[in-house]
Amino acid sequence: MLKIYNDLTREKETFVPLQEGKVTMYVCGMTVYDYCHLGHARVMVVFDLVYRYLKACGYEVNYIRNITDIDDKIIKRANENGEPFTELTRRFIEAMHEDSEALGILPPDAEPKATDHIGEILAMIGRLIERGHAYAAGNGDVYYDVRSFPGYGKLSGKSIDDLEAGARVEPGEVKRDPLDFALWKAAKPEEPAWDSPWGRGRPGWHIECSAMSTKALGDTFDIHGGGADLTFPHHENEIAQSEGATGHPFVRYWMHNGFVRINEEKMSKSLGNFFTVREILARYRPEEVRYFILTSQYRSPLNYGDEQLDNARGALTRFYTALRGLPEAVPLEANPYSERFLAAMDDDFNTPEALAAMFDLAREINRLRKGGEGAAAGLGAELRRLGGILGILREDPDAFLRGGDPAVDAGLSDAEIEQLITERLSARKDKQWAEADRIRHVLKKRGVILEDGAGETRWRRE
Repeated sequence: MLKIYNDLTREKETFVPLQEGKVTMYVCGMTVYDYCHLGHARVMVVFDLVYRYLKACGYEVNYIRNITDIDDKIIKRANENGEPFTELTRRFIEAMHEDSEALGILPPDAEPKATDHIGEILAMIGRLIERGHAYAAGNGDVYYDVRSFPGYGKLSGKSIDDLEAGARVEPGEVKRDPLDFALWKAAKPEEPAWDSPWGRGRPGWHIECSAMSTKALGDTFDIHGGGADLTFPHHENEIAQSEGATGHPFVRYWMHNGFVRINEEKMSKSLGNFFTVREILARYRPEEVRYFILTSQYRSPLNYGDEQLDNARGALTRFYTALRGLPEAVPLEANPYSERFLAAMDDDFNTPEALAAMFDLAREINRLRKGGEGAAAGLGAELRRLGGILGILREDPDAFLRGGDPAVDAGLSDAEIEQLITERLSARKDKQWAEADRIRHVLKKRGVILEDGAGETRWRRE
């Protein structure tokens, strides 16, 4: 029985979808003005994991992940580059898709963009005004009246009185209350704009997700996810907007993944410890990055460092070594390791415990191999199946083990390595042990590890 920690109620709850056998899920995606960073990668991997596991549990899942393609940062960057904002966003949407594909992220069922939903945004703002939750300021801006919504703060746990103490009105704003936030922003020179009943302008950031999610999934849906930094104000404002406009509960289960830390400090451009996915993939393979993200339960902080990525490489090497050379077989699902794996995943997607069960399964595979690879084949296929639920173990074992470190010169080619292994086998056959040892030493110095087995020698790169 799957249990999910619901940030709205602050407790683990048994997951019961609105409609039996079907799950509706919306995740806040990227604001596309730059390359994806490690924080974005964690959001994508975490909710890809949730998507995969729900499907593995037999649910029909409708997964929506939006794209923010209009906001202050996008406009600023496009103006700095001297290019249309649409060209900037097109380029970085393509880059985002390249990064997500590299990390083994399954495409969501739909990926709506804010600029394609201006009509829905305007309609929702109109309903909020009609219901007394929003007001036109008279200068082309439209604001949400926070005090009109009694439940404001229920997700973040913040009180209006505490928020009021730190609130202020920014220059140029004409809102009635410092806590109110913009639904529609009047057009400014050098900015893209659309026609509206209140004058030309563009949507505020928060309203786009309310409009897109309710259009795609209805007034109430099962799961809403995103990074912990979005809890307030973005998701708090989404609740106020959506429930104010529809009169119905918005989301049943709120999920937020934890922050990324770099060597125990929060990742931040100002601290100079900010890494894009592309920078990391220049040094580590995509599956190693994905595995590293899974080593921390999704709600916990994730600490990034070379040691953690190196450990991920070593862990995957152990898995692929256990799988190497096993014949095709039907997964042997009825075993204690798989039961532990599923119990861990049912406990709010506890991936560290799930991986621990997989390590014990790999250890059992290695034990059984001593009696012949056929004896281990069924468990090997099951290890592959469990890895697929996590989005790992997607490669051919030999291809992975011979892939090496992407940041290091490959050195010897596969053909050169195979030739040296042939020469070593010939030397051993002729009982020229010193020559065989010399070749092994040469290969080790070039980052190639030999594994002698029954009648053959396998190799892998360090």
